[in-house]
Amino acid sequence: MRFLSLLFATLLVVFLLPSFMVAAQTSVITPNENLVLEGIPPIPATLAETVNRYTNFRSASLSSWHPVRREMLISTRFADTPQVHLLKFPLGSRQQMTFFPERVGGGSFQPTQGDYFIFSKDIGGNEFNQNYRYDLATGDITLLTDGKSKNSRGIWSNDGDRMIYTSTRRTGKDNDFYIIDPKNTQSDRLLAQVEGGGWMPLDWSPDDRQMLAMEYVSVNESYLWLVDTNSGEKKLITPKGGTEKVSYGGGLFSRDGKGLYVITDRDSDWYLMAKDEGHGFSKKQNIDFQFYATVMFVKEYLLK
Repeated sequence: MRFLSLLFATLLVVFLLPSFMVAAQTSVITPNENLVLEGIPPIPATLAETVNRYTNFRSASLSSWHPVRREMLISTRFADTPQVHLLKFPLGSRQQMTFFPERVGGGSFQPTQGDYFIFSKDIGGNEFNQNYRYDLATGDITLLTDGKSKNSRGIWSNDGDRMIYTSTRRTGKDNDFYIIDPKNTQSDRLLAQVEGGGWMPLDWSPDDRQMLAMEYVSVNESYLWLVDTNSGEKKLITPKGGTEKVSYGGGLFSRDGKGLYVITDRDSDWYLMAKDEGHGFSKKQNIDFQFYATVMFVKEYLLK
């Protein structure tokens, strides 16, 4: 009889031990085999659950102001990926506009009427972003790019009837400039061919006849170009080929279209604000570049 009792107890331990081991394993956080821990006590799984509410949070960022109504597009996450949401008034409830498994790259209202917006996203995380038009009246979404190449979202003309963006469509590696009327997908055309993947559009001239573009080579070397928005003809406006490498941090046309505001490290270890009025870029020595750039931008675009 005692033998049967011992046998039963042994079998019970054998069958129940794996369950106890699983319970023990799930009660603490176990690192994978690639992480070696020394002198660190076991971390209870309940502790991770407690701090999760402090570490798992979401933020919202402004994407675009509506040109005629007091509304904005924001980018925020309520599920797994950030999507475009519409906010119609202060402290109002957001209205989710896009519902994709992939991250959606912000949104940009058409800048004069605001009857649609442009957004970008890739497919399955392949990083080959495509541009889309979202019509607010119907909720219809229209693909604007070829669906295969890598594209930037682009910049609006001042009249709001065209966008210039970059695409690797031609060679698979060169960021050529394309121009499109987003309301007419058939208007999409190659504007200017370039070599390299570091090209980007920066700004349209006030009359929409020229575009300021940057050719980025490295953090220490970049160049600014003017591109004719009809013919695609390119004109280099910063020195190239010298021994000293110069970097430019973006650029904007002045309101009258006669000059450019840029940030550059030319002749200095600091980025300096400069305005070109046809006689080269002037320097502003010993001035904090971010503060100065902000002041000049506010003066030029917001106080006139």
